[in-house]
Amino acid sequence: MKFFKKLAIDLGTANSLVWEAGKGVVLNEPTIVAVGIEDRKVLAVGNEAKKMLGKTPEYIEVIRPLEEGVIADYEVTEAMLRYFLQQVMGNKWFVGPEVMVCVPAGVTQVEQRAVLDAALSAGARKAYLIDEPLAAAIGAKIPVSEAFGNMIVDVGGGAAEAAVIALGGVVTHKSVKVGGNKLDMAIVDFLKKNFNLVVGEQTAEVVKIKLGSAIKPKKVESFEVNGRDAVYGLPKNIMMDNEMVYEAIKPMLEIIIMAIRDTLEITPPELVADIVDRGIVLSGGTVQLKNFNTLVTREIGVSAHVALEPQLCVIKGTGMAIENLEVYRRAIK
Repeated sequence: MKFFKKLAIDLGTANSLVWEAGKGVVLNEPTIVAVGIEDRKVLAVGNEAKKMLGKTPEYIEVIRPLEEGVIADYEVTEAMLRYFLQQVMGNKWFVGPEVMVCVPAGVTQVEQRAVLDAALSAGARKAYLIDEPLAAAIGAKIPVSEAFGNMIVDVGGGAAEAAVIALGGVVTHKSVKVGGNKLDMAIVDFLKKNFNLVVGEQTAEVVKIKLGSAIKPKKVESFEVNGRDAVYGLPKNIMMDNEMVYEAIKPMLEIIIMAIRDTLEITPPELVADIVDRGIVLSGGTVQLKNFNTLVTREIGVSAHVALEPQLCVIKGTGMAIENLEVYRRAIK
């Protein structure tokens, strides 16, 4: 009988998820922390902190401790991890859990060490790392241990990673620091530049979900956007249509497509032939953008399809890896 829990953690730029062995996903909260500016004391984490975005007094700061997939604020990340572990484990736990955290494929040794140290300091008894694209592929039910090439493109909140996987490991990969958050900021910038309208990230995210499309829309749809006039400082609203949103996010999408192209260029030709046969699998919350798979298929010339529950692929794969450590031993750091 085991007296400790096994947990998998997907520390995403936008959302963090925790998987408990035998139960599945037990926590899904925004990767946002509210801290006191003077004492750096953590005041709120996750959903409670997200409610404060853009509404705090001058002595409270709401921050995202992870930027573009890696830790930007170590102390706050550690506090956030401790909070997540307490939520899952309860207040009374005598033996720390075994924890596996997924990290982007291209992170440095220093960045890997920072994640491991944060997990151990937060209360884990043992901590492991797994490459995010590999975890996404496992979660998308791709047979990663076969001698065939499989391509996965994982687009999260802070970064997009394209990777070719064969024989249980990442063969080639390319990462760009463009994800859902950059799409939101592109909409914010577009509104400010073209309409002198200042809006927050949450408003931009709503616009992206309602009107966003990866290819030029055939039918025009509109949505009223409320914000502040950049010149006069007064409330202002405009009607924004899906063609405007497409123009705003198009440059960001082109960067993601370029990353997929670059990955294929450095992939051995035998594996490229496998990918042409099998297609490209898309995972991550951002690939749910309307017509994203159509854009990839059109630009790359290879059939692309969105995985089942794309936003959960990484955490599912990490969970399967921690539950079957011996099977995935070679892929674990």
